[in-house]
Amino acid sequence: MSSMVWALSVPLIVFMVVVAPVWLVLHYRAQRRQIADAERGGQAQLQALSERAERLEQRLHTLELLLDQDDPHWRERL
Repeated sequence: MSSMVWALSVPLIVFMVVVAPVWLVLHYRAQRRQIADAERGGQAQLQALSERAERLEQRLHTLELLLDQDDPHWRERL
């Protein structure tokens, strides 16, 4: 009976002392890297949306200038 306990306890102890800590470290390192990548992607997307908003604002301004030249009282009809 004691040899069976010994045969089961040695692999369990090796797993708990060696494998489990390395596994945990690698898991949380990968998770941290994934979060950092997601944040970088979010910042790039925010920058692209900001640039698009600026271009749309410039287009709107140009359209308003054209409408002002064509029909100066167009704003009063809105």
